[in-house]
Amino acid sequence: MNGLPRDACWVLTDGAAGNRRQALALAEALTPSFREIAIDLRAPWSWLAPRLLPGPRMALARGEDALLPPWPRLAIGCGRQAAWATRLIHRWSAGATLAVQILDPRIDTAHWDLVVAPRHDGLHGDNVLSPLGSLHPIDDAWLEDGRAGFPSFGELPRPRLGVLIGGDRHGAPADPRAFDAFLAAVRARHVSEGGSVLAVASRRTPAAFLPRLREAFAGVPGLVWTGTADGPNPYPGILGWADRLVVTPDSVNMLSEACATGRPVHTVVSSPLPPKLERFHAELRAAGLLHAIDAATPDRQPALRETETIAAEVRRHLGLG
Repeated sequence: MNGLPRDACWVLTDGAAGNRRQALALAEALTPSFREIAIDLRAPWSWLAPRLLPGPRMALARGEDALLPPWPRLAIGCGRQAAWATRLIHRWSAGATLAVQILDPRIDTAHWDLVVAPRHDGLHGDNVLSPLGSLHPIDDAWLEDGRAGFPSFGELPRPRLGVLIGGDRHGAPADPRAFDAFLAAVRARHVSEGGSVLAVASRRTPAAFLPRLREAFAGVPGLVWTGTADGPNPYPGILGWADRLVVTPDSVNMLSEACATGRPVHTVVSSPLPPKLERFHAELRAAGLLHAIDAATPDRQPALRETETIAAEVRRHLGLG
């Protein structure tokens, strides 16, 4: 798709960070030029998306003029609201726009040209691509940029232990007891190995957890980042500099991105996981990419980087040059 005119590809999401990251990663792997559109649906359309109700032109809560021709050659969506939009653009353009939807839309995949859904979703079909993890932009150049953006991390004592903190999931608030068990296990790993700790919270981390995170690593060389008051988000620098990573078990995106570094990745599971998430953990463990917190591992492991492979499959399936 190199050389396509501007707006030949539209990227549609609900603006959620995880959805944007996946959709933009795929778009960037396919073309240097695209237009990003945030989809914000009014009720009742938002309740049933991507199922359709009458009056779709009245559904947009903002940007009512965003979904108008000339239609792009390709539309990439991630999330249910974006699936509503990619489905309609495909219909409104009479199929001239090729529609790619990331994540299981939970209705018949025939409404899109391609659906990219992680393997643990258990979605199958001739037009379904099934990566092991989530799509992301992380490669050697991305990690080098992360190191360049936070050079002081390279001066910290090794091993540098990167700690990625998730939190609430849709319909499932984070368990404070599980969080405390996670922190205790990470502290024990640091005590046994020494070095430094680089810990970062996410937008999903409950505010009530943040003081416990700071307290857990008080006096330990490194950094605890809990929000913009602590300075720029060090996430890229942590992925770039960490010798080992520990990730809370709740985030497919963070686990996938940690596994993209080629460094050993650990987690702590102290309570039952939802079935899909449990399948994802099992697949990572079977591939030798995810380990218990106290596991001994080599310094390096294969890097989980599937975005370029999925982009190549998108080109092949859709006949894109």
